[in-house]
Amino acid sequence: MIPKQMEAFLREALPEQTWRNRLRHDGPLAFMEFRINDVDRLSRLGIHPDRLGPHLVVCMWDERDALEVGGYLVVDNLAMGRPSMGGIRMAPSVTPSVIFNLARGMTLKNAAADLPYGGGKAGIVAPDREISDAEHREIVRRFAHLIGRYRSIYLPGPDVGTNDADMKLIAIENGIDSALSKPVDMGGNRIDELGAAAGGVVIAIDALLKQMPRLKALPQFKDMAVPDRAAMTLLIQGFGAVGAHVAEMLTRLDPAPKIVGVSDAHGYLFRAEGLPMRDLLDMRDERGLVTFRYFLEKLVEKRSPRPETKFANTPNDLLREDAFCFVPAAPVARYLDIEPGQASLTVDRMGDWSMIVEGANTYSPDPARRAARLRMERAVYWQRGVVIATDFLVNSGGVIFAAQEHIIKTPDHLRFPREILGDAEAVDRWLKDHQDELAELAAKRLEAGIRQREEVIRRNMKELVDFLVADPDMLPLEAAEQISITRITQRERFRPIRHIMEPLTLIDPEMPLRQAAQLLVDDPNEMLGVVKEGKLLGVVTDWDITYAIARNLNDDLPVMNIMSRHVITVAPEATIPEVLRLLESHEITAMPVVENGVVVGVISSHILARKTLARLLQG
Repeated sequence: MIPKQMEAFLREALPEQTWRNRLRHDGPLAFMEFRINDVDRLSRLGIHPDRLGPHLVVCMWDERDALEVGGYLVVDNLAMGRPSMGGIRMAPSVTPSVIFNLARGMTLKNAAADLPYGGGKAGIVAPDREISDAEHREIVRRFAHLIGRYRSIYLPGPDVGTNDADMKLIAIENGIDSALSKPVDMGGNRIDELGAAAGGVVIAIDALLKQMPRLKALPQFKDMAVPDRAAMTLLIQGFGAVGAHVAEMLTRLDPAPKIVGVSDAHGYLFRAEGLPMRDLLDMRDERGLVTFRYFLEKLVEKRSPRPETKFANTPNDLLREDAFCFVPAAPVARYLDIEPGQASLTVDRMGDWSMIVEGANTYSPDPARRAARLRMERAVYWQRGVVIATDFLVNSGGVIFAAQEHIIKTPDHLRFPREILGDAEAVDRWLKDHQDELAELAAKRLEAGIRQREEVIRRNMKELVDFLVADPDMLPLEAAEQISITRITQRERFRPIRHIMEPLTLIDPEMPLRQAAQLLVDDPNEMLGVVKEGKLLGVVTDWDITYAIARNLNDDLPVMNIMSRHVITVAPEATIPEVLRLLESHEITAMPVVENGVVVGVISSHILARKTLARLLQG
């Protein structure tokens, strides 16, 4: 059954006519799809299409029984490659616009990580009540059937409300290669356990520290003192999954920087000489939240006084303390803002920092939120001389690790036989029988992920500073977006047209002119292919029909008498620039795509305009 809050939202957003025209069923599964050109309907859903996407938005639910199972899928952009990649969020507050914002973040993150995958995201509208573990599993299992329809363009991973066990469940239903961030027994990488995202933040801190002296060419940084790593001080907002892993990894560096402040939901701790991180990490492993507990056990008791350590039960006040580097790693979209009440703290009250490395997901393409972000950066970067490494440049370690599960292919003999899909016990037996090979595959993927994470994030930090030094008027967010868009356009230039070509309607040379003209009216691809015994004899275009009419030819005349016989063709592995050169040099707008003598599709200037980032390529 469609979740109540989802149905209420969609009924209010979309007119009944849209439900009648767009709702499709596959048995008990219901789908409504919207493309980038559905501007009005997408705006009703809170999504405003732009030059990047979205490619596809799906509202979907399972109509069986009383269990509420439904949600949204957004495939934002596929320019980097297919499929798109991004996690499944599960929460009662999930909406299409929330998922679109997250999907856009994945487009930029995957591009910044130089991964051959587009950006996507899915959201399960969770019941607005406590649910049992069994209900959670059943909802995820049924949602797997919904997204299974789109497995060629979307690969899910975990996000807020889902975990590695859920990805294993999806793989059981849809196949071992249908989900990412699976457990090791499926050949996956332990992303959360290994601190994949946190590791990227640590690499970014170290890399950016090395790049910081170059910023002294900018007036706001001319008096900046750049410490060596041992003297660097850090604040970490959010001592959770990412923040605690960042702290632990930093303490293992030699020399290690000083973490002087941390916060969690109960408050914050600050000590200018550095906090006792080993104690705090051990306490977190045992009890979760640590700040108030540490205050009670270590600061209140007279036998272990620590007057130099400050505790406050207002977590956001951590941002008022001084440190060289600030790491936002709490689930807060806006940690600083110009206006009070919109973020953790206002800019005028922030501490004295020199760099911000974002461990939390903060990016949003929403025009209002992006404008607010740029206002904040003008005050922080230009006026206070604090460089900001945007989230998708630095916290991509998780998706880099996960992507290896698709980049390094699962051997055919390790893929689940079709007959055991959906049978958890049979799959577990299969996994046990192949455990050694899957463990070896997991280790290989982990090694590749570690290597790529190091290389990509260090390059991102260098390119960030390159852009900022080259253009003093550029803000860090704009530089970060430019890094990702440059990757996208570069990949787009050399992507084979096989991925964007469309089917070409093929006709017999004896077809009457009148019938061919009607096909052209109904066909959006500007030409028909004339084929006999599999061989392309020619093409019929609007121009051929117009020329025939001007000559008063009989409309029963076979098309072979009016078709264009000199046909320019292109191979499916040709790139977009090659196609553009052919279209321009021959002064044509479309041409058949031919492979080994067989027509496999058509490419045209119209298709390129619809399916590529042509405007970006020209810019």
